[in-house]
Amino acid sequence: MQFVPSTPIAFVAIVLLLVLGARRGAWVFFALLPFGAAAAFNLPALGGASIIVADLAAVAMFVILILTPGAGSSLIGSVRPWQPGFFLTLVIVVSAFSAIFAPRFFAGLTEVFSIARDESRDTIVRNPLGPSAGNITQLFRLMLGYLVFIGLATAFRRAAEAGSLVVAMIVATSVHFAMGWIDVLTYAAGLDNLLEFIRTANYTIRVTDTMAGLKRMIGGFPEASSFGFFSLGLFGFWLQYWLSMHRSRAAPWMLAMASIAVLRSTSSSAYLSLVVFLIGFAIFNFFRFLRPEAERRSVAVTVAGALLLWFAAVGATASYQMVEPVTAFFDDILFDKMESDSGVERMSWNTQALTNFRDTWGLGAGLGSVRASNWLIACLGSIGALGTALFVAFLTAFLLSPPGPAGDARHGSIRGAKAGVFAMLSSAVLTHSTPDLGLFIFALAGAATGLSRAATGESVSGAPPPRDSHDLATMLPS
Repeated sequence: MQFVPSTPIAFVAIVLLLVLGARRGAWVFFALLPFGAAAAFNLPALGGASIIVADLAAVAMFVILILTPGAGSSLIGSVRPWQPGFFLTLVIVVSAFSAIFAPRFFAGLTEVFSIARDESRDTIVRNPLGPSAGNITQLFRLMLGYLVFIGLATAFRRAAEAGSLVVAMIVATSVHFAMGWIDVLTYAAGLDNLLEFIRTANYTIRVTDTMAGLKRMIGGFPEASSFGFFSLGLFGFWLQYWLSMHRSRAAPWMLAMASIAVLRSTSSSAYLSLVVFLIGFAIFNFFRFLRPEAERRSVAVTVAGALLLWFAAVGATASYQMVEPVTAFFDDILFDKMESDSGVERMSWNTQALTNFRDTWGLGAGLGSVRASNWLIACLGSIGALGTALFVAFLTAFLLSPPGPAGDARHGSIRGAKAGVFAMLSSAVLTHSTPDLGLFIFALAGAATGLSRAATGESVSGAPPPRDSHDLATMLPS
């Protein structure tokens, strides 16, 4: 185990979680999520694998919850049959079996693109299928997501106060936005070494990358694409929360910060995913117009957004044809992307992952064995048809979970979390390389599932909704 300059951040977070508990301390965990390149410690014995500060906090949060009196039965309740936790538990079981047995059972039967670590750098190599350290590390990462989901689902179901989630999202958005601009400004001033103490994971940190003359914003992440991916989740949450909670004073500011982060990331995957998300979001809201309870603000914003999107498309098309810098920018981030060496390589990953799926008779080559450039294809190649179907069932069960009565604080938070997850899924199905969707998605899904289960239970029992009496979030929506 190798300690690094960012190790103290993880220990401070653990102490705060011990004091505050899993739910009230959710903001502590969410504050660590933007530090995607900060290691709690590195593991040279596992090929230099890094345990990120949020990873250690996730384990600590789950352990704290287990030690809470009465939490055992609540944890079991979070995996009730046909609930999201039930399907995610089955995903973990299938993934564990695939990671342990598939690379051995199908050894040498097919070739896979996998991650190899050389001098603290990740490289993609093509080798015959066989057991590797990636099977262990990817299973560990997926298990962390599971612990985050189950832990937050249990914590927010036991004390169903939406304010804790809103505060956590405010903190995450503010930290992420600040880190992004600190990254850009320190680079412009030639002081980018000031952030080395939070760039301690054994990843390739793309600090100097530019796009059309602009420094690519990476904040606390290793690269612009991961920065943009996280920004999409924030954007989706705050867009929906702002529409649902009309009088929130924080939501417009947070939405503006998240929007700027997405646009300034210069990530082509984030831009394309943003368009996909907005189209899906607009279609969903269009069908909600047909219901009598449709919110006038949602209708107005959706219509205005559609008109703005149309004007923006016309303006972008005209600028692309007539303004040389705009032409160069769009060529760099979109139109030349698929023809680049990177685009061709990523398509070859997808092709090989589908080959792995066929060569293993639909069972998959094992979690951590396959790398693709599409989340769905990565699941098929890694955990097979069964694991993929269970993963889709988990996401479907979550997205269809009841949001509670309209106007309630939990209603806005649950719908916001769903929108955030949908925004990140829009990116994952286009570019994600492994079945693991990341801690942020599991955190949003877990908190929203807990709130939804609590709201459903209260509607059945007739109990009044809890009042967020001690959280900062109650002072933000007036």
